[in-house]
Amino acid sequence: MKPEIRPAEFRPAELHTRAMDNLRFIREAMESATSFTAVPGWGGVAMGLSALAAAAIASRTLGADGWLAVWLADAVLALAIGGWALAHKARNAGVAVSRGAGRRFVLGLSPPLVAAMVLTGVLYQAGLVSAIPGTWLLLYGVGVVAAGTFSVRAVPVMGSLFMVLGVAAFALPAAWGNALMALGFGGLHVVFGVLIARRYGG
Repeated sequence: MKPEIRPAEFRPAELHTRAMDNLRFIREAMESATSFTAVPGWGGVAMGLSALAAAAIASRTLGADGWLAVWLADAVLALAIGGWALAHKARNAGVAVSRGAGRRFVLGLSPPLVAAMVLTGVLYQAGLVSAIPGTWLLLYGVGVVAAGTFSVRAVPVMGSLFMVLGVAAFALPAAWGNALMALGFGGLHVVFGVLIARRYGG
């Protein structure tokens, strides 16, 4: 007598679970392999315009304390603009900032910004406010280059130009500091913001 052969039980729930696991794995693999394209172009333009306004105000401000206060206020505003614009564009594009290339972008940018904040306090206490423009431009450039390795090509190019301006700020007389800040945080953000907005959508 032949043994009875029973067909394997079909378990739709188990099949669905496996399919979802496979899709999740594929999505995470694609996110880790692709570039972070949710860099906000128009947000960069807004940051640049606020920096140009800050440079104009700071150039009329008497004393190092007033000059630094104007730029610190603009730095806070720029962080708010950039953070909101980044989250908004990423949400519209369906890209997660908390994982994959988005997470690496943020992690690449953050440490140099923290270092710049710490060094700003150190330089101020030491009476070396004239060294702040070079420090800000150089460290911001380092952060943008690091973050840009996980983003579109224009981002690390912009970061490299920030670094060049930072070196120039250390090499040139201190009186050039405000103009170089305007050229970097104002001009570069506007130019590359427009470029990114046109090529990568917003």
